Amino acid sequence: MNARKQVTIRMPAEIEMARKAGRLAARILEMITPHVKAGVTTDELDRLCHDYIVNELQAIPANIGYHGYPKTICASVNHVICHGIPSDKKLRDGDIVNIDVALIKDGWFGDTSRMYCVGQPSILAKRLVKTTYEAMRAGIRAVRPGATLGDVGHAIQTVAHREGFSVVREYCGHGIGTVYHDEPQVLHYGRPGEGLVLQPGMIFTIEPMINAGKAASTQLPDGWTVVTRDRSLSAQWEHMVLVTDDGFEVLTPWPEGYGEYPAIELDRAAA
Repeated sequence: MNARKQVTIRMPAEIEMARKAGRLAARILEMITPHVKAGVTTDELDRLCHDYIVNELQAIPANIGYHGYPKTICASVNHVICHGIPSDKKLRDGDIVNIDVALIKDGWFGDTSRMYCVGQPSILAKRLVKTTYEAMRAGIRAVRPGATLGDVGHAIQTVAHREGFSVVREYCGHGIGTVYHDEPQVLHYGRPGEGLVLQPGMIFTIEPMINAGKAASTQLPDGWTVVTRDRSLSAQWEHMVLVTDDGFEVLTPWPEGYGEYPAIELDRAAA
C-alpha cells in the first residue's frame, strides 16, 4: 500500500452520515439471521436482503451492478473466501457462510459482513469462525490516533497464526464514505509501526479473510467467486471503523448486541 495517497478526513456531519449508513447495513444482517438455515438457498437470502434494503430501509443495494456484480449480497460458503454469488444451491447442515452486504443511504455507503453457522459445523469450522472474529476484533482494538495500519494488520495476523491459520493477502479492507472502495487499503497482515499513520476522522473497513489451510486463493471462471486453492475452509468478518480522538468507533454495531462473541471495546491499557 502507498501510504502517501490521500486519505479523506471526515468532518462531524459527514461522520454522522457514515454512521447512519453503517447502522442500517448492520440491521440487514440482523434481519437475515433467522433465515440462514439448512434447506434455504443463497438466492432466497439475497431476495430477502434486497427487499429489506429497498422497502424497509429506503436505501439502495450497493452491490447490484458494481463492476457488473449481479446480486445484492455476497454469500461465501465453506471454502469460498469472498464474492460468492448467490444461487439456487441450498445450504446444508454443517455449512459456514459469510454474508457480505452493502447499501447506499443518502449518498453514503454502509458495508459489513458476518459469519453464520448452519446447524452443527465441525469443530474446526467453529474454531475458524471464532478465531477470525477474534482476529478482526484484535485489528479494530489496535485502531487509535498515532497507530499505523501495520499495527492493525500485525494484530490480525498474530491471532490467526497463533491458531495455525493463514491470512488471505490478495484482498483487503478499504476506505469508505461517498465512495464504496476508497483509500486507504487496509491489509490484514503487517509489521508494527509501518504504513499509514491513523488520524481522527478516517473511516475504513477491517475485514480479515482467514483460511484453515494455506493462504493461496483462486478466482473461479465467473469472474467473482474466490476460493481457497487447497479447498480448505475460509471465514471472514467485516466492520466499518472510525478513528476517533482517543481510539475507534465501530460504525456497523450489531443491533442485537454481540451475544456469544466478545464486545469490541477499546483496550484502555494500550491507549
